[in-house]
Parts: sequence; C-alpha cells; structure tokens
Amino acid sequence: MNKTVNINLAGIFFHIDEDAYLKLQRYLEAIKRSFTDSQGRDEIIADIEARIAELFSEKIKDERQVIGNEEVDQVIAVMGQPEDYRLDEEIFEDEPKAGQDKAKASRHLYRDTTNSYVGGVSSGIGHYLGIDPIWIRLAWILFTIFSSGAFILIYIAFWIFVPEAKTTADFLAMKGEAVNISNIEKKIKEGFDDVADTVKNVDYQKYSDKVKSSSTTFFEALGDVLLVLLKIFVKFIGVLLIIVAGITLISLFIGLFTLGTFGFMDTPWVEYFEVGNHPEAPLWLLSLLTFFAVGIPFFFLFILGLRILINNLKSIGTPAKLGLLGVWIISIIGLAVLGVRQATLEAYDAEIITEKKLLPVTSNDTLTIRMESNNRYVKHLQHRNDYKIKRDEQGNRVIVIQDVELYFKTSKRDSVVGISIEKKAEGISYDEASQRAEDLKYAYELEGNTLLLNGYAITDYSNKYRDQEINIILTLPEGITVFAEENTSRYNNTWKYDDYITIDDKEGRFIKVVDGNFECNDCPEEENEWEYKEGQDDDEVKININSEDQNTNLKIDEDGVRLKSEEVDIKIDEDGIEIKTDN
Repeated sequence: MNKTVNINLAGIFFHIDEDAYLKLQRYLEAIKRSFTDSQGRDEIIADIEARIAELFSEKIKDERQVIGNEEVDQVIAVMGQPEDYRLDEEIFEDEPKAGQDKAKASRHLYRDTTNSYVGGVSSGIGHYLGIDPIWIRLAWILFTIFSSGAFILIYIAFWIFVPEAKTTADFLAMKGEAVNISNIEKKIKEGFDDVADTVKNVDYQKYSDKVKSSSTTFFEALGDVLLVLLKIFVKFIGVLLIIVAGITLISLFIGLFTLGTFGFMDTPWVEYFEVGNHPEAPLWLLSLLTFFAVGIPFFFLFILGLRILINNLKSIGTPAKLGLLGVWIISIIGLAVLGVRQATLEAYDAEIITEKKLLPVTSNDTLTIRMESNNRYVKHLQHRNDYKIKRDEQGNRVIVIQDVELYFKTSKRDSVVGISIEKKAEGISYDEASQRAEDLKYAYELEGNTLLLNGYAITDYSNKYRDQEINIILTLPEGITVFAEENTSRYNNTWKYDDYITIDDKEGRFIKVVDGNFECNDCPEEENEWEYKEGQDDDEVKININSEDQNTNLKIDEDGVRLKSEEVDIKIDEDGIEIKTDN
C-alpha cells in the first residue's frame, strides 16, 4: 500500500503518491538551483509551479484522484529538464539540447488586460489571430453601430466566458509560445535589461534549419496535411455557429426590447397585434417566451462555436445550464398553451340579423344606391377583409371593419324594398361570437329614393378583430328600377348562389328587375360579335367588326387571312402580304 501526500501547488490542493511527490520535489529543487543567480528567480519559480499545477489539473478527472509517477513524468516531459533550458550563452552551442526542437504551441484565447481599454477582449483576439488589436477594436465599433448597439452582447459574452491572462504561462499560451521552463524564464527575463541583448542575438535561423532538416515520411506529411485541413474545417464550423447564433440572438434581443414590446416605444403595430387574430396574452409575455424558447438553444450553439475555437473556454457551470434548461422547458410549455388557446379563438361562428325593415320605395320608383365614406374612419371606399384602428370623436380607440358586402334578392310578393343588416363574427364560444357580432355598429340612411350605405362598420377596441363582417341584403320587388352608383362596384356581391342575383358590372346604369333578374335599360350592345352565315364553308370563320363602317369583314380560312373594307383590302397568305386601296 502506497502512502499519499497532500500538497499545495500554486494555491491548488492535490493528492500525490509519496514516490511521485519525491520525484516532483527533486525536479523543483533542480529548477531552483538552475536559477540561483537569475534575476526574477522567485517569479520564475512561481510561474513554473502554476504551470505544473495547471497540467496536473488537466490530467485528473476526480478530486480524489491521486497523482502518480506517470503523471509527474508527463509533466516533466512537457516542461523539460532545467539544464536544457538555461537562457544564457551555453544553450547556443552546437550540441543539440533536449526540448530545443519542440514545435511551437498553438495559441489560446485569453483577455489581455495589460493592453486593454475595457475588458481586454480585443487585445486577446488580436494575439489569437495575429493581427493588431486596433483593427479588432474598430470592427467592434462598426458592428455595434450597424446592429444598433445589440452587437455589444457578443462583446459581453467574450468578456464573461474568455478567461483573463494572469500568469506568465497564460501570456505565453496567448501568443502561441510553448509553456515550458525555457519560455517562462525568457518571458520574465525580458523585463530585465541585462538579458535583452542575449535574447536579441539568439540565432533562431540555425535552430529553424535544424527543425527543417528533420525528415518525415510521405504518409506522415500527408497525415499532417489532412489533420490541418480537418482543423480548418472544424474551425469554420465554429465560426459559422457563432455567426448564425449571434445574428439570431441579436435579432431576438432587438425584437424583445424595442418596437414597443415593453412600452419603450409607442408604435402603431403593437395595437394591431393586440387586437389582431393572435393569442389573448400580453405582447411582452409572448415576446419573452419566444425569446427564451428560441434564444436558449441558439445561446448554447453560440457557446459551442466558442468552445470549438477556444480550447480554454470557461464553462458556465452546471447550475446555470440546468437553470437555462428549466426556463426553456417552461417557455415551450407556455407557447404550447398559448397555441392551443389560439386554435380555439375562432372555434365558433355567429351570424345574427340585427335589423330587418321595409323601405318606402315601391316597384314604380327608381332606387339609387350609393356607398358613403367618412374622413375620420375611411377616406377611400374599398371592400377589404381586414381592419384599421382609428380614434372616435371622444378620442377612444375603435376598430374599423371594411368587410361590407351588398346582396340583392327579388320578390314577387312584396311591393316595396326590404333591407336586412346581417352581422357576423367569430369567437371562442357561440355566445362570445354572437355578442361580438351584435357589438358591430353599422349605419345607413334613406334620402328620398336614394339609399346611402356606409362602406364601413366600427366596434370597440376591446372586442378585438375576429373576422367581423357586414352583409346588406336588399329585397327588390318585381319591376323596380335600380341605379347603383360606380362606388358600389367594390361592395356588390358577384356570385350567383341561392336566390341572390348580381348586377354583373352594370354599375352606373339603370337596370330593372324583370322575372327575377336584372335587365339593363340603357346598356349599349356588344361592340364585337361573332357572326356565322349560312352557306359558308365549315373551315371558314368570318368575323364582322361593328364600327362606323358596317362593311368591314375579317375572314380567316385555309387560304390565309383577309381584312376587307371600303377603303382597304388586305390579304395575307403563303405568297406574302397584298394591300389594295381605293387610291
């Protein structure tokens, strides 16, 4: 049974096997001896211990796991031996040293607060991408302006999730330099004047040539190329996830906190949303549920994209993950409940006749019909299957319905005109739909023999819009003459069904009810008609075109086309075009 020891390395506690502890202790003592005469010795040792603690933390999977000789050997292999990394002239001898030919480490993303204006995000990204931070800062400013400030959320996300570079090891990893004894010592000693010349005169070319001289096989090189391509593809996926998720989150953010969602802006479209065919729930609640239901999955996609690009990304923690999951589930349930409620908003139709009376217009009279507008509610007369929100004389909000239709019936039993006002609406129950239909306010007026019909109806704002409509049914006695003005054309029913009859585009004409149908008294004859004369060939079609010259004929047969009148004779056949005139 091996004895274990508890140690505190750079403020982190570890359980370590006694033999491994002795090996680690000898290693650290050797490092301390190698830096006996070095300036910044204490800082170098502290950073080396911090780096070793970081490597141990990456290797253990459980807090109770014990570090053994294997883990210590792996850490020493990464850090290197002290005698191989002395930053003085002896490392520049011709003899190769262990660890000298190690490849340059990949960069890690940290926030560089030593060169920052806010949180060090731009400077850290600049180190990671290898470009001047000024361009990153400029990009942040432009993106923030173009997104109306919403892009600042992404900056805050980087600020929260990207760790700050605090130790020398962090700064080395941020710049893509291997975190070993040599580079830690070099980084610290760069601050001392007595080693500046030594670092400046290092013959890096010689060591670069040595690295290049190392031979690799074709398959190893091919494997390296494929690995690089795979890494590029994975990074591209990460960037794509960040862009898509970021744009989605920004859009949701703008939709949630602007355009009147929480009353920040008084916008008309909010009124239309409240009274429209939408769930009877506050707009802010619907927006909030949608924000969480859609935004939380895209937030995790955004974190996934960051994790693909940033190896050392901090986790948001299990409590936060579980909390967001709970909020997402509640949002989905809330939207499902609202969806079911929405499906029942128009479950019932109600159709009521609120007025039915006879008008003092007899079959011997001429009934004139005209649609009326109102500058407060409707300026342009037009039948529409939608609504508007206006203010009445007292300044109260009302819903203006333009779904008004005019129907005609005939009656041989009645001698006067009858009028019925039929109102329709939908609702979650029949009683609600009936009440909503009854609350529709519609007016008409009879001046002499002229019937003035409003081209609109109004209802209270609280009734909301549930497909309300007005049907005006006129019952006409046999023999009556009707003159429907042109502005009724958009309101007249154009379908023949049941016992309804139609004007058939005869607005602006005097039409008479004869045998249950309209006959036009002053309509012109058809301007064009087809005439077939007896005796003409079956394969011949002759068209008579009525004009001031009644002798104009168009003949089309197997011989070609011929247009003939008193002034001109045009013939088109396989031989060409022949034109004859009296001149």
